Amino acid sequence: MEFKHIPVMLGECVEGLNIKPDGIYLDGTLGGAGHSLEIVKRLNGGRLIAVDKDGDALIHAGGRLKEFSEKITFVHDDFKNVAGNFERLGIDGLDGVLLDLGVSSYQIDNAERGFSYRDTESKIDMRMDRTQYLTAFNVVNEYPESSLVKIFYEYGEERFAKNIAANIVEARNKQSIRTTGELSDIITRSIPLKYRYADGNPCKRAYQAIRLEVNGELTGLGDAITGFVKRLKKGGRIAVISFHSLEDRIAKQTFKYLESSCVCDKNMPVCTCGKKQEIKILTKKPLTASAGELKINGRAESAKLRIAEKII
Repeated sequence: MEFKHIPVMLGECVEGLNIKPDGIYLDGTLGGAGHSLEIVKRLNGGRLIAVDKDGDALIHAGGRLKEFSEKITFVHDDFKNVAGNFERLGIDGLDGVLLDLGVSSYQIDNAERGFSYRDTESKIDMRMDRTQYLTAFNVVNEYPESSLVKIFYEYGEERFAKNIAANIVEARNKQSIRTTGELSDIITRSIPLKYRYADGNPCKRAYQAIRLEVNGELTGLGDAITGFVKRLKKGGRIAVISFHSLEDRIAKQTFKYLESSCVCDKNMPVCTCGKKQEIKILTKKPLTASAGELKINGRAESAKLRIAEKII
């Protein structure tokens, strides 16, 4: 299948990163390479670190970015691991970081990846990194009912989490749940009819929750953002695109903490924490996709872009 992905808020990201021709930039979620291509085009003497844990993305990007290969270092890993291990990259600091936290269109549309509730015969998988062990099959068929409830409620913000978990356990006790069609049917009938289609497809929240669990997308996200900020040079910028409230909340809270100059208890007469302001938030309210962009890329509808600049 051809790797297609329309980069979200491309112009806003490029402008927000304030790219220097000789700078060092990191795209932590390479995907279809749309953002990376626009970054590397602007480099003259600079370098791009292109990271993705999906091997398919790296193969595709290697071809799409071939003419700029001398300016790029490709890394097959989770960007969270890279944030805490810069020594292997041989660089001291960064001029910019971009994190596009969404699942790619290729991953959703490629039936064999098992991400989409719109497919009916795909095996439930949902791994971004297909070398890892944990899949959606393991989560659905092996997790205790209480764990499923927690995942659906916390990661999917699903009000009928208990119903869905109970019906999954009942079904898997008869035979393993193997396909997206089987899973979607269970989720759909777990939601009372009056609420079933009130917010679009009834499966989207539960599928999101399983995907987040399989890929550990929220685990360590705040620490990774902090780690990248620590590696930014003074004046360097970080841009984070999120696609649901949980990711955006982590990005917002992490930025707020890094911008604060004191985190002492408000009742303390003097500051004793020694915390210094590290960044200036450039987007007091997150940027969202324009009406023009939404006409050609409906998947950008929920995207929020936050940008900050290192000041020390």
